[in-house]
Amino acid sequence: MSSIYLAGQGLTQSECSVDFPRPDRLVKGNPKRDTYSAYEHPNMSCGIWQCEVGAWNIVFADNKQEFFNVIEGVVRIHDQHGQYIEVTAGQAGIIPPGFVGTFEVVAAVKKYYVVVEA
Repeated sequence: MSSIYLAGQGLTQSECSVDFPRPDRLVKGNPKRDTYSAYEHPNMSCGIWQCEVGAWNIVFADNKQEFFNVIEGVVRIHDQHGQYIEVTAGQAGIIPPGFVGTFEVVAAVKKYYVVVEA
């Protein structure tokens, strides 16, 4: 497992939270998603997220955005117009506020994430 350090406290410890995409949003498969939340704040959360191959529709609220850095694997984020970005190991991406599209895991992925809701 990759590590996240918190200034003043050292290495963060977290338990795994497992979930699956909502059935009404599934596009392909039913991928298991593991979230290791390293830090929670009223408007921000961050940690490590990993997921099996699959795809589901996403709808970000106008006050929600995510920065992520792929540690391993490949994801594609498709917009409503059929365009997509592909993010691979060592690359980063941003899902902006109000984004509507499809999140596709092409190869099992592990990523660092930071979600801001303000």
